[in-house]
Amino acid sequence: MRPIVALVCAATLVYAQDTVTFRSGVSLVHVDAEVLAEDGRILTGFHREDFRVFDERKEQPILQFAAEEQPLDLILLFDISGSMRGVVQEVADGARQGLHQLQPGDRVCVMVFNSRSREVAPFTEDLDAVDRTIQHDVLGLNFGGGTHIQAAVSDAAIRFRREPHTERRRVVLIITDNIGTRTRREASVVDEFWESDAILSGLIVRNPAFQAMRTVSVILGPQNLALQAGMKGIAEKTGGDALTANEPGSAFQEAMRRIRTRYSLYYAQPEAKPGTTRAIRVELTREAAQRFPKSRLRARTGYMVPDPAKPGLSSR
Repeated sequence: MRPIVALVCAATLVYAQDTVTFRSGVSLVHVDAEVLAEDGRILTGFHREDFRVFDERKEQPILQFAAEEQPLDLILLFDISGSMRGVVQEVADGARQGLHQLQPGDRVCVMVFNSRSREVAPFTEDLDAVDRTIQHDVLGLNFGGGTHIQAAVSDAAIRFRREPHTERRRVVLIITDNIGTRTRREASVVDEFWESDAILSGLIVRNPAFQAMRTVSVILGPQNLALQAGMKGIAEKTGGDALTANEPGSAFQEAMRRIRTRYSLYYAQPEAKPGTTRAIRVELTREAAQRFPKSRLRARTGYMVPDPAKPGLSSR
């Protein structure tokens, strides 16, 4: 696999909020973070001095910080397995409303999956074309087969490696009932997202088939439950969300808002062996945490150190 991670190699980086100049060849680790209130609301108004970043438990100076909304490279990943057949129309209607949250400069790719995944439409800035793809191409498919969620989100993460790495935030938004069969080790899928500098977010559609399946699984015993796998654990480690879509339209819009309203933090990558994984922890400073008691912060929990000698190293 080619190492494509959240690293920046540049002489000068300029953002709207501040300008920081680095020596040529400096590699920056990029971490997106969001802060949530106790009730799940997104909290805003934070600044660079409100955050602390730790790499392998050692605090790192935050060299670059951005709070403005970034353009998106978004993969919409639709579950077309048999269990989704009964809710597909409301999901498609919700997706149409969710597209209204996208902005000029955003790019969208559409993928679908059941027991295998495939790309329906490549990245495009033509949001009307994306809407037509969802309404005609996705809805026109035969819904059926198994649900290999882990393999599908892994394929979506790997799909990003065919795209030049730009300033756009990379996100996979999976639309699923989250009833899947275990096919991959969760840790290996998380590694794919860390390498691709991507976030996994999920829109979990309530499905009557879910309760029936859970009931059968309980009857059959714990060994059957062990064969099931969803996306929540993966999303958490990439810094993403998993929202339950009681109303798909408003849930799509909320998912898009959460994807956008994140803080971008950059720090110098410590020396490390290429190909190794390193743990990240992001937290609020004591003062910031006191202003917002019981708040919680989401950010990815690690990254993979790239090999500069190999092609495909992401740079900006």
